[in-house]
Amino acid sequence: MPRDGSITRNRIMDVAQQMVLNVGLTGTSVEKVIDRAGVTKGTFFYHFKTKQDLAAALIERYAGDDQHHFDDFMQKAEQLARDPLQQMLIFIGLFIEMTEKLEDPFPGCLYAAYCYQSGAISAEVLGQVEKMMHFWREGLSRKLDEVGRLYHPRIPVVHSQLADHVLTTFEGAFVLAKVMKEPRLASEQLIQCRNYIELLFKPEG
Repeated sequence: MPRDGSITRNRIMDVAQQMVLNVGLTGTSVEKVIDRAGVTKGTFFYHFKTKQDLAAALIERYAGDDQHHFDDFMQKAEQLARDPLQQMLIFIGLFIEMTEKLEDPFPGCLYAAYCYQSGAISAEVLGQVEKMMHFWREGLSRKLDEVGRLYHPRIPVVHSQLADHVLTTFEGAFVLAKVMKEPRLASEQLIQCRNYIELLFKPEG
């Protein structure tokens, strides 16, 4: 293969990912991906043995980018503030800033696309999605535990459940913006999530 093999592989994946987000995995055929990516069938099967192999590669890349954003934004938040509550608010704020830059057509969420068509995806691939849900839950729970040591919430709350709520808002915001074709809805929902966290732990008086 030529030296730009990784470029070709990424182009195939970019085309396939957008197709999956638009029409789902079942509506994404190898033939359509080959046609839109402008590659030969031999080139496609050099990089991906099967459609399931492509699906696995897509979610692995997507999860890697997702984990990078989480780690990068949490590190930046911790550098900008010492207070864990402020770190949490800044962390969400960085995602708000990122989503505000997204335009129509809104990319959507690959996790959601896979889960909605779980019957067309192997258990191993779905396991990658589940792994990332645990990654977010555990990372957010650790930060919320730090917040809870300094602040008493206005109403009783279980930190792991609150972490799931934040994650649900993130995922739901992407689905809402995709379905409604209004990119701004994603950042607006994340703002509401940030407001809730701030009000929940805001000292009374």
